[in-house]
Amino acid sequence: MKKEAGHQFLAKLGKKRLRPGGIAGTSWLLHQAKINQETLVLEVACNMGTTAIELVKTYGCHLIGLDSDKSALQKARDRAKQENLDSLLEFVYGNAVHLPFEDNSFDVVINEAMLTMLHPNAKQKAISEYYRVLKPGGILLTHDVTFLKAKDKTLITQLSETINVNVSPLYDKDWINLFKSCGFRGVFYQTGKMSLMSPLGMVRDEGPLGAIRIIKNGLKTENRQQFFKMFQFFNQVGKKLSYIVVASKKMEENDE
Repeated sequence: MKKEAGHQFLAKLGKKRLRPGGIAGTSWLLHQAKINQETLVLEVACNMGTTAIELVKTYGCHLIGLDSDKSALQKARDRAKQENLDSLLEFVYGNAVHLPFEDNSFDVVINEAMLTMLHPNAKQKAISEYYRVLKPGGILLTHDVTFLKAKDKTLITQLSETINVNVSPLYDKDWINLFKSCGFRGVFYQTGKMSLMSPLGMVRDEGPLGAIRIIKNGLKTENRQQFFKMFQFFNQVGKKLSYIVVASKKMEENDE
């Protein structure tokens, strides 16, 4: 049986928020950006478009969502059409390390729960691409995984095996240094407990009925083994992990 990536498995169960810090982490990020109707936003790894659709509905901004999962993109397009947001939203296929956009194109770039899954060189390439497509003064908003204490190689291996994706999260200071090494300045961040699989986190992120639906689907015979594996990891040894949200600014040309 082919192993299913954790985020794809949770999406199949009905989970819409697939971010380490859930709605709390995303809300902090959006507060840093001051998005309005004139803002042009790029969301990299937009998945099924949950954040993208909420942004457009809330702020009336124009947004392009990019993802390498064609199935998720089609679901995002269908949802945007149902919400009558086609004129403000566009979803395109692409790769984070080779963005199909011109230099200095966007006011805001959002990338949640993806950089952790890239090896070190690809992390740097992707962040450099975000820097390239941002306008001077633009802001990068990222949401990823970090450690509460010291880096733990055993924990990284366990996380990779649990979600069936190779991961390489960084210590919080290493994340910050990485963004700065790619040219960003004015880097601010916040960390907190991961809510991806905690019962309270699921209720907060998905609502009571949404959380019940996810658990009900997870307990089905064909899903039970992977669901319990992920649930036990994130609520036991996975408590040593934290989410990190970072706002990084591309400085104006005349800024020091």
